[in-house]
Amino acid sequence: MAEAFICEAVRTPVGKRNGTLSTTVATDLLAMVLAELATRADVDPGAVEDVTVGCVTQVGEQGWNVARMGVLAAGWPVEVPAVSLNRMCASSLQSTNFAAQAVMSGQADLVVAAGVESMSRVKMGSDGGDVSDRVTSRFNIIPQGLSAEMIAMQWGFSREELDQYSYDSHMRAARAQEQGWFDAGVMPVTVTGPDGAEHTLERDETPRPGTTLEKMGQLPPVFNPDGGVVTAGNSSQICDGAAALLIASEAAVREHGLTPRARIVSTGLSGVDPTIMLTGNPVAMQRAVDRAGLTLDDMSVIEVNEAFASVALQTMRDLELDDRRDDVNPNGGGISIGHPLAASGARILTDMLGELDRREGSHAIASMCIGFGMACATVVERA
Repeated sequence: MAEAFICEAVRTPVGKRNGTLSTTVATDLLAMVLAELATRADVDPGAVEDVTVGCVTQVGEQGWNVARMGVLAAGWPVEVPAVSLNRMCASSLQSTNFAAQAVMSGQADLVVAAGVESMSRVKMGSDGGDVSDRVTSRFNIIPQGLSAEMIAMQWGFSREELDQYSYDSHMRAARAQEQGWFDAGVMPVTVTGPDGAEHTLERDETPRPGTTLEKMGQLPPVFNPDGGVVTAGNSSQICDGAAALLIASEAAVREHGLTPRARIVSTGLSGVDPTIMLTGNPVAMQRAVDRAGLTLDDMSVIEVNEAFASVALQTMRDLELDDRRDDVNPNGGGISIGHPLAASGARILTDMLGELDRREGSHAIASMCIGFGMACATVVERA
């Protein structure tokens, strides 16, 4: 089986809800990262054989195959095809895995994987409707926030534990920003604001370095007002962004003079009960490391999407990672950086590669829980 290399990765800064990026349609956010990716890799876009793009809410401005629209908006040749896919929160992690699988199987040599979501402009859940009676006759389909409440109750996480984890996430993200640890992977984005003037966003506008545990403790429960523990402060942020990675075979690396940053080693998926729904990370991660012939002890960096604090804590407890807290989401995550749905997987991989380089580590793993009971994981080895 051929090997698949990540040769470049770039993302926009993450824009807060109704913030700087909210005036820009998803097609244009995607076009920005595609163009920047080709520039950074110094590769002819016409050599790209496919573009796989995750996008969750594919309606309105994010419809019409936003992947193809992004390719056209980026000015790439019309001969470059593109496909939009939806594995919900893990969509761009899955788009990366699909791109790698195409290269590993010998069906392609150069593929771009990406993700985009403008949650300010396209309302989360607006692509859905009534759930089939065939599904509801088998399962109690509830909002993810209630699933996060179920996890907190079943695993015994207190409000204080959730808030402490979330506070730490903001402090880690703020530290990473201050130290410039995100800078290499983040491209400045210039957009036209509501005032008609141009604004340039160079850093994520989502971390809150000034927050305190006291402030977080004052936030009311969102999903269960009577005794719940899940708040806006210990949940991922609604936001906007895009990210992209260049995946190449060994032959493409030679042909285009590329420099591999990492090798995609293995992937893993899981399915779990669709009511509690967000507990699949441990199984997907274990499958991925097993398939690689490795263990979690071999992972220098471990990224678990912070959909909710209870999800990250449940994953760490089930995988006995509590004593490796400095290796799990070391620079924050969805709670502090934000979770622009389908863009998050590619965002996580971009930041994870930077942290793996900074540590001069060998391997890393990224994992994301998924709505209605799934999870997806990816193991990489630094080149």
